[in-house]
Parts: sequence; C-alpha cells; structure tokens
Amino acid sequence: MVDWRIILGEPAVSTRPADIVYMDHAATTPVAPEVIDAMRPFFEDQFGNASSIYSLGQTSRRAIDDARGRCAKVLGARAGEIVFTSGGTESDNAALMGAALALRERGNHIVTTAIEHHAVLHAAELLASLGFDVTYVAPGREGIVTVEAIEAAVTPSTTVVSVMLANNETGAIQPVAEIARAVKARAASEKRIIAVHTDAVQAAGFLDLNVGELGVDLLSLSAHKFNGPKGVGLLYIRRGTPFRPTQVGGAQEHDRRAGTENTPAIVGMGLALENADRRRLEAAATCQALSNRLIAGITERVERASLNGDPERRLPNNVNFTFAGVEAEPLLMGLDLAGIAASSGSACTAASIEPSHVLLAMGHSDLEARSTLRLTVGPENTEDEVDYVVDTVAVLIPKLRKLASPSRR
Repeated sequence: MVDWRIILGEPAVSTRPADIVYMDHAATTPVAPEVIDAMRPFFEDQFGNASSIYSLGQTSRRAIDDARGRCAKVLGARAGEIVFTSGGTESDNAALMGAALALRERGNHIVTTAIEHHAVLHAAELLASLGFDVTYVAPGREGIVTVEAIEAAVTPSTTVVSVMLANNETGAIQPVAEIARAVKARAASEKRIIAVHTDAVQAAGFLDLNVGELGVDLLSLSAHKFNGPKGVGLLYIRRGTPFRPTQVGGAQEHDRRAGTENTPAIVGMGLALENADRRRLEAAATCQALSNRLIAGITERVERASLNGDPERRLPNNVNFTFAGVEAEPLLMGLDLAGIAASSGSACTAASIEPSHVLLAMGHSDLEARSTLRLTVGPENTEDEVDYVVDTVAVLIPKLRKLASPSRR
C-alpha cells in the first residue's frame, strides 16, 4: 500500500480549525441531538411492536402515525401516501420495480437518465433482465437533462419515467416539475398511465419537496441525508398510482412494504425531516455562502481547476471540481491526512476504481472523470474550515502534479 504520508509530507498550511473538517454532507450527515432524544424512548421502555394490539405496541403505532403525518405535511401529501422503508436505495428500487411491474400489461418501457444514482440504474438493469426496455437519457455538458430529451424518449409503451431532483455528485438540479407536466400531458392525451418518479434524496433540506408542485407520483427520501438516522427512508406513492410491492411478508405499511416497522428510526426521520424543511431557507443561504467561498478560493489559487455542473442551477452546498493531471485517490488521501473528509463522488461507489458515470455521461473524458473532488458543506461548517480546505487543496495539487507521470501532466 502506498504511504501517502511519506510521499506528500505534512501540508504546509495553517493549523486546522477542528479535529475533522467534514466536507462530505452529500454522503451522510450527523444525527441531530434532538432527533436522538426523540428516538431514545423507543429503544428503551417504549420498545413495543407497532403491529401488536396491546398498549405497549399501540404506543409505537401512535409514534409511527405521528411521524408519518410530519413527513406527509412536508411533502404536501396525505399520510396514507407515505411508506416507510429502510432507506433511499430501497425506496428507489421499490418505486421503479413496483410501478413497472404493476403496469406491465400496459407497456414495458422505462425512461430514466444516465446520471441517476445506482439505486435507480441497477433497478432499471434488473427490470431490463426481466424483459423491460430502458432508455437512458443523457444530460448536457452542465449535467442537466432537458424536458425535450425526456419527451423524445417517451414511446407508446412507456409506463415509468424516473428523473432525480438533484444529482448527488454535481448537485445539478433537474427540471422535474416541467418534465412531470410534459409526461402527464402526453399520457392524458393518449388516455394511458405513465408513473413519474423522482429520487429526491439529495434535495431534502435544500429544495421544496411539495409533491403537488413537483407533479410526481412517486418520491424517494433517506433520513441520514438530513440529520436523521441511517437505515430508514420513505417512498411517497400518490393515491391511485399502480404499485406492486416488492418486499412481501406481513401486512405492514398498508400492504405496501412488509416487515416490522423500525419505530425509533421512523420517529427520528419524522422529526429530522420536519426540522430540515423548517430550516431549509436559512441552511441554503448559509451553505451557498460557504460554497461560493470554496469555489472562489479554489478557482483563484489552483491552476487548471474546473467546476463541474451548472454554476447556478445546483444545490447550494455542492462543489465539484476536476483538477487536470491529478487522480482523485491520492488527493483524497492527502486531504484525509490533513484531517479533511471529502469524496470524489457517491459514497455508494467510493470503493470502486471506475470513473464517475455521471461525469462520463456529461461528456467528460475517462481521465477527467477520475480527477474530481466533491466537497459538500453543511450549515455547521465555518469560514475558517473553508479557508483551511482551500489552503490544503492549493498545497496538495501542485505536489500531486509533480508526482504524476509526464503523460498525465
């Protein structure tokens, strides 16, 4: 194993402002103290199974119903349209497969994008192995798919369209509401059903999730992206949307998702989502200022650094740079040695040596797609931390370029 501490040495920058400077909020977020406090009783004395009819179980049932109501309010939905899951991956899987299988007699074509999270892409691949046709719409150079491109991909046999609300790697915000309107108008004119799904996992806490405004039939969320616990998410299913459960067993979640409910996590998710939505505008403003400071500092201090994704239509906390002549792995190692937690893309593919499928779909070369750094800030980050990150990157990049072979410089 390469010892990057010996090769890179200690970065010649000012003392870091914290033991760990956390710049990977797109991967996960810390659980808020008030969320932990709300969950604790359901690990301890209120441990009952929500499906039990005695009082201890019914206490858990009421807590789940309360959390369902909180989530529904944020989404502008009915409580009965919220299905709790184990997280964003299950929600994405269930959305695509549940709708596609339920509508199979009406068509076998699915439209999605080439920049989706793998929870959507792999679900689409599985459906393709079962005989479905899948069209993957490519984005433009800025990482945004157009309404026209999605419309052009829809055929008479299309039954499901899935477009993420905001990209997890570049932060690019997709025109989901406009896409949903166009797709629904097409379906209405042809007197058929096309279910529209959006993976909103990265958007929570920064964008409006009102399903009426978005016009979607299905929407996925994961609690750990907005200061809730890991292992819990939700799938919004609009009333009347054809849906076939993909996890079967008991009759939980109104027969749409079998399995004993994770009461503590569900309680935590309800409070975390409510808090994230209430603080959304303030958090967005804080993170935008920090991101702007990061972008300005890196652009000014580092040569041949290019920002990926639309410079305006992006999540306020996301900064994604390509550094010519530098591979992501040694850069991340150097940052880690300096006490900075960052990533090159999705945490779900962090162990993969493959280049980012998102950047490749945007038209970047294989080399460029391997040379990216994603920094995602949170409201708790400070200007001092941002400045420390900029200082560290500005020192590391020239070192790494000198270490690179001539063919890569």
